[in-house]
Amino acid sequence: MFNEKKANISAVGKYVPEKILTNKDLEKLVDTNDEWIFTRTGIKERRIADDNEPTSVLATKAIQNLLDEYNISPDEIDALVLATISPDMFFPSTAALVLDNLNIKNAFGFDISAACSGFIYALKIGDSFIKSGMAKKVLVVGADEMSTITDYTDRNTCVLFGDGAGAVLLEESKSDCGIIESILHTDGSGKDLLNITGGGSLNPATHETIDKKMHYIYQDGRPVYKFAVKYMTQVAKDVLKKHNYSSEDVSLLIPHQANKRIIEAVGKRLKIDPKDVFVNIEKYGNTTAATIPMGIYDAVQEKRLIKYDLLLLVAFGGGFTWGSSLIRWGI
Repeated sequence: MFNEKKANISAVGKYVPEKILTNKDLEKLVDTNDEWIFTRTGIKERRIADDNEPTSVLATKAIQNLLDEYNISPDEIDALVLATISPDMFFPSTAALVLDNLNIKNAFGFDISAACSGFIYALKIGDSFIKSGMAKKVLVVGADEMSTITDYTDRNTCVLFGDGAGAVLLEESKSDCGIIESILHTDGSGKDLLNITGGGSLNPATHETIDKKMHYIYQDGRPVYKFAVKYMTQVAKDVLKKHNYSSEDVSLLIPHQANKRIIEAVGKRLKIDPKDVFVNIEKYGNTTAATIPMGIYDAVQEKRLIKYDLLLLVAFGGGFTWGSSLIRWGI
């Protein structure tokens, strides 16, 4: 009988900038207050990168943290899949810059754009590389510098976002642990509800696009909230049902950290005990593609993930994109 290879997460890493932007700081920029922000989002503070820390540097430092903590040589890496919507530039890819920063010469790398679902998309790709035998060790990274695409005069969005990066290493599992399944979805009809419309081939950068603030995030919060709760819940149920698991089997749910109300609503609909739902949005805000890998790292550090736990990941992002991964934890 043929036994398919399984990709296991064998190492984790994280980096967040030192600068902290609190709700009190935002009170000086827009008409808002700490209580209003925390009550509606669950966020108290977020990290903001320095001018000399583009997304490639955030990703580089997260990977370096992984390599150092697990005593892994850069020469062992075969591939890098980097999820981001805030690349250093259109091209070359941020992944190429990261590989150069780390002096990784034996790997190929590329970026993917799936907004807040980016890490789960990247994880699926890395999983496929391992299963196919194309690569033995694959870095999967979520990194975003949302401060560079956030309008700090728009109180509806500027309170939400922060900067950071998280990384995992995938390699062939030597046990029953590893990625069981990832289910992904895309629906471009949501393009008008959550986007950045300026700077691409549809609306190349001009004085007009800059004056209209088309290079910043736009979000229509109410419908995005409803879609996020609905689709995150459904895809998480689908991945569990496909493998004959129930929510009671889940050791830990790490959802995309977009808004604490969304996190609580999804956990409630999935009937997962709140103590088994990981939340760190209070400290970091929404770091887009980085929220889930940063959450994985923090969960490991807090000993909320131990070997053989059943880990459920779920995310929703602009596009629309959404997806869920089911993992038998293997560290």
